[in-house]
Amino acid sequence: VQLQASGGGLVQPGGSLKLSCAGSGGTFSIYSIGWFRQASGKEREFVAAVSYRSGVTYYEDSVKGRFTISRDNTKNTVYLQMYSLKPEDTAAYYCAASGYYSGSHIRVRRNYDYWGQGTLVTVSS
Repeated sequence: VQLQASGGGLVQPGGSLKLSCAGSGGTFSIYSIGWFRQASGKEREFVAAVSYRSGVTYYEDSVKGRFTISRDNTKNTVYLQMYSLKPEDTAAYYCAASGYYSGSHIRVRRNYDYWGQGTLVTVSS
């Protein structure tokens, strides 16, 4: 499956942004989709994921209550709605697909087989 991330940009602190991850070339609904981010000079880290089984969602602690991940299998798209953005949210955001469905697996970067290109989110005044 091929993934295409979009929706990044420059936003002021406290603002919001919605990222999209569009899938093609495969059966999108059988994959759990995760969002990861990588700030300059740092390792890529887990942000959020939605399991293909029952659509259960998982979040990294620092984004809970501010970010919402959702999926629309009819459009082969997963969204990451981000609110109350902070400068520390600045990073390249990547979406990825995994054949796992449990939270313990889909929080882990190495369990993802397919990756999209990054979309840059910059939170600055």
